[in-house]
Amino acid sequence: MARGLDGVIAAETILSHTDQANGMVWVRGHDLPTLVAQFGFEGTVALLWEGFAGEGLTRAGISDAFGQARIAAHETLPAWLPQAAGRSLFEGVRIALAAQPDSADATDLIGAFTVVVPALVRQASGLSPVPPNPALSTAGDLLRMLRGADPEPAKVAALDTYFTVMAESGLSASAFTARVVASTRASLTASVLAAWCAFTGALHGGAPGPTLDMLDAAEAVADLEPWLEARLRSGERLMGFGHRVFHGNDPRAEAMRRSMQVMGPDAGRMALADRLEKAVAVAIERVKPGRTLPPNVEIMAALLLDAVGIPRDAFTLAFAVGRSAGWLAHAMEQQKTGRMIRPISDYVGPPIG
Repeated sequence: MARGLDGVIAAETILSHTDQANGMVWVRGHDLPTLVAQFGFEGTVALLWEGFAGEGLTRAGISDAFGQARIAAHETLPAWLPQAAGRSLFEGVRIALAAQPDSADATDLIGAFTVVVPALVRQASGLSPVPPNPALSTAGDLLRMLRGADPEPAKVAALDTYFTVMAESGLSASAFTARVVASTRASLTASVLAAWCAFTGALHGGAPGPTLDMLDAAEAVADLEPWLEARLRSGERLMGFGHRVFHGNDPRAEAMRRSMQVMGPDAGRMALADRLEKAVAVAIERVKPGRTLPPNVEIMAALLLDAVGIPRDAFTLAFAVGRSAGWLAHAMEQQKTGRMIRPISDYVGPPIG
């Protein structure tokens, strides 16, 4: 048995392919640089959902549909937002998703997610929700609803890049959860809620916040290499380094790096990230010679989200806005198969009989 199901093929998909050897992710035949340059988030959603949420989907059509879905979602805030008061942001999202009707389609759910995130963050700060502007992109309107003012174009572009490259990542724990639930013929709402619950774990969507915490700690250290070496020898995990799939360059991180460079030389504390990467390489060679521990996507994700103005405790929520497009694609693809996912387990308990 492969623990963690490593290497086990659990589904056939037309959605994406991760090329580990060459460090690239392909989404329905398009590589990530093409998605960023030509599709953007809404165009990537149209690509992912084609044939599942309709035929002939376009970037413009998805943008219009998302805008109207945000308007509808904003009108439902009084029905659930008071219940989330005083709860954690993670619990708030769970309450918000549970309040969505089983009749909600994929567009409704993305629209709801985009409204839910800024509404919860603002409520936690004692502020009222900001009505959406349906003419804006998902990234632009989320930042606007979060801050109550029109965001800088470079920040919108950076967040759009983030949503685009993080929208789909194969059978991650959350995507697989969405497929399992969808396979039972449960609603898309149920599938997304279940995916969100899987996503909140520290080993999954909860990683960007702690990664920024580690960057903060590293910034205060005069001599990084011995500090990192001590952490490695104690068995502590270095947040933002090492990845279960990518063992070298992660194309998602490179796309984010480029988008932050457009924001200016000081955006995202790139110099710190570069210095930390070099220090980690030296420390890991001392502790485990011959082994590498390259930076993963979480480093760039944490720096980008911080640079565009997403609060640290809302990183996972922002991540989910983009990733929910992939969850829904997997759920809808699974529904097409008509087959319920039902693996078996290997009994290793006390002797029987």
